[in-house]
Amino acid sequence: MATFLRTLSYQHQWLYDGISRLAALAVGGEKRFRQLALQNLTIDQNTQVLDLCCGAGQTTRFLVQKSSNVTGLDISPVALSRAKKNVPQAKYVEGLAQNMPLADNQFDLVHTSSALHEMTPQELEQIFKEVYRVLKPGGIFALVDFHQPNNQLFLPPLIIFLWLFETETAWQLLKNNLRQKLTQQGFDVLTQNLYAGGSLQVIQAQK
Repeated sequence: MATFLRTLSYQHQWLYDGISRLAALAVGGEKRFRQLALQNLTIDQNTQVLDLCCGAGQTTRFLVQKSSNVTGLDISPVALSRAKKNVPQAKYVEGLAQNMPLADNQFDLVHTSSALHEMTPQELEQIFKEVYRVLKPGGIFALVDFHQPNNQLFLPPLIIFLWLFETETAWQLLKNNLRQKLTQQGFDVLTQNLYAGGSLQVIQAQK
């Protein structure tokens, strides 16, 4: 069932967007969800921003409102084609998050939204290493993704969502301590905030 619905959601953008908007209601809607990881960050038109695993540009469209130097990276040419159509103001690069075809010390901010749960624990370590590499000294890595709920009322809907639309790596993420993994890579974790009964986490870490 999960594979079937997951495949459908990726094939049909309207279905994926509808699911995303429904899930985002728990934090006040899609607009707020897409900017959760950007709160309290200073972003101006000259800020070099990487939207990592940008998909069809759902968050990229908010980033280009803040900066004129936004790059979206994704491994899917289909997603990038959609992103270019949806948000033509950004630049786009096809590549793996675990092995980015990007220069060292290039970005002031690397952002990723609901993508890390697609990765195995080993891939997460590789991605954090790559993010550290492409960030400028003092640069910020901002992310939002699933977290083990601390309010048990939010556990059943999260379980249903993961069962219907996600794979084993999403369940693995709930058991992973991202803060610890980032620290081990050399990041200084500035903030870790929980939303939707703890089922979502937002982390901002500095190189």
